Amino acid sequence: MISSTQLDGIALIVGSGSGIGREAAFSLAEAGAKAVVFADKNEGTAKASSDESRKYASNKDYQTMTFKMDVQDDKSVQDMVDFVVKEFGRIDYAVNAAGVDNGRHAPIAETNVDNFDRVMNINTRGNLICVRAQVAAMRKQEPKTWSSRNGTRDIGRGVIINLASANSFVGLPGKGSYTISKHAFMGITKMAALDHSPEGIRVNAVCPTWVRTPLLDEELRKNPEVQGMISAIVPIKRAAECEEVSDTIAFLCSPAASYINGASLLIDAAVTTTVRLF
Repeated sequence: MISSTQLDGIALIVGSGSGIGREAAFSLAEAGAKAVVFADKNEGTAKASSDESRKYASNKDYQTMTFKMDVQDDKSVQDMVDFVVKEFGRIDYAVNAAGVDNGRHAPIAETNVDNFDRVMNINTRGNLICVRAQVAAMRKQEPKTWSSRNGTRDIGRGVIINLASANSFVGLPGKGSYTISKHAFMGITKMAALDHSPEGIRVNAVCPTWVRTPLLDEELRKNPEVQGMISAIVPIKRAAECEEVSDTIAFLCSPAASYINGASLLIDAAVTTTVRLF
């Protein structure tokens, strides 16, 4: 194990009750985080995930807590950040994994504007509010250093990882609202990194394509044709496992990634590299 991939700080995971957010929290606990706060709109799933995380934690002083919040509520988001700072003194790693899908696929000419507003309000505005509050807290923190075989380096005041999507770069027919929201989320990532890099804050995004979550599993059960589509489009013929995304998030939080900032890491098995005809 490369020592610089280990973590020892305080993590806040937004949207951690299920899916990739939940697995991201587990990966950070496994990598050595001292504490993980599970923030989610669904208090029950957040509590269940928080309890389960103890099985994977490698830090002997590990702590975990939950916080009920809603990314659509500015005060709720600020209260969440204030809670973590009050309890633990700082936020070293923040992962923003809250989001909703497009719903019914429709071409732009048939876009339901109310649904568009809903998707944008959560995936774009809501995540902007989260990033804004997290950065504001991190910029007040003392920076950390990391000592390696080549000496000691500054690793900054904090790291933010945004769960974007392969749809942050490419479209999928009928998925306009989601695709537009994820393009915007990528813009938030780049601008936050650009504006706050001098203050020692790194902001990056992971951009997966199909991922094996309960939502995808349910879709596969209802519509077996989806597996055929995945096999036709994904070069390795399968969806990503959640851990293949969450472990990447843990790496980007670590000192090993201290020079990676404003980046978008595609986790798509080369889906977006070319047009695939078979």
